[in-house]
Formats: sequence, structure tokens, C-alpha cells
Amino acid sequence: MKFEIKHRFNNAVLFSLKTDSLKLCVEAAVKSHAYLSGANLSGADLSHTDLSHTDLSGATGFNPNFYTPLFMLLDQPGKIRAYKLVNKYHEGPFNGGIKYIVGKVVKVTRVNSDVNVQCGFGINVATLNWCMKEWCKGRKILLVEFTAKDIAAIPSGTDGKFRVRKCKVIRALDLKKIGLTVPKEKK
Repeated sequence: MKFEIKHRFNNAVLFSLKTDSLKLCVEAAVKSHAYLSGANLSGADLSHTDLSHTDLSGATGFNPNFYTPLFMLLDQPGKIRAYKLVNKYHEGPFNGGIKYIVGKVVKVTRVNSDVNVQCGFGINVATLNWCMKEWCKGRKILLVEFTAKDIAAIPSGTDGKFRVRKCKVIRALDLKKIGLTVPKEKK
């Protein structure tokens, strides 16, 4: 069977191989890239045919600096800004609970600092493009501010989301200015 590993945004084929399993294809892809050589996938769950559900948390030997560009945030001096997607009640859209009010500082005591967990306890913030991809009618995107010491976890291989312990809500973005308004229906 032929397996293809595709780029998640532009669907370009990054690696393909005719082999018996997805696991063998991923192992071959890792071996073909010098910066990933030495990776041990023996603890990884590669049983899914959909790579977006493949669990690599048991894999070892990967250098996350090669595939987690957001680590640069840890070296930033002073205030850092990112974005928070919220629902119409100014709560996180997926689990709610925390209110994000402009001008207020939001803090949490329970935070998951495990970099192998993509979405965990804490204040989950993100890049603007992540928020825009997850946005739908009724949601808002807030600009938030924090410092490097407030960062609890930048998940390995994140698609743009990470966790902080506290942040200040600066303002809501003008969705029209960033191109996220829902067009009015024609009568």
C-alpha cells in the first residue's frame, strides 16, 4: 500500500512510500531526515491511518527545537502578545469557565506544563492564524499580553497554540479588519 505524509496546510506530499503499514512509512520518513535521526518511535501509537490522530507522545530522541518555532517566545524580553479565541460570553470556546474581560488580568493556579499535551489546563492562547482557523460566527479574538516567565507550556510541534499561567486582556480585535466577518445574506 502507498502511504503519503502531507503538509497540513498546503497538502504538499512531504514523503511517500509503498510499504505494509503507516508505522513503517513514518519510521522511514524519520530515518530519511538527518535532523530527526536517532528518534525512537517504539512507544508511539502509529495505528491510525489519519496522521492527525497519530500519537507520537511515546517517541523519544526528537529535538523539538527543529519543529517548534514558538520556542522563540521563551527568549523574548518584556511583554509578549498573542491571541485568545473566546465565545460570545468571553470564555474559552471549548471548555468555558474563565472570563476574559478587556483590561483585566486573568490568572490560573492549575496549569498543565507537559509539552506532550497539545491542549491542557491553563490559559490557552495562540497565534493569530490559529485563532482565525478556529473562528466561527459568534466568536471573538482578543489580544492578550504576558511575559516569558508566564508561559507554562509550548507543546512540541504545536500548530500555534500554547499555555500561559496569566495574561492581561488588551483588547478585542476588529474582525472586519482582519477579514473574518460573515457576509450578509442577499435578499
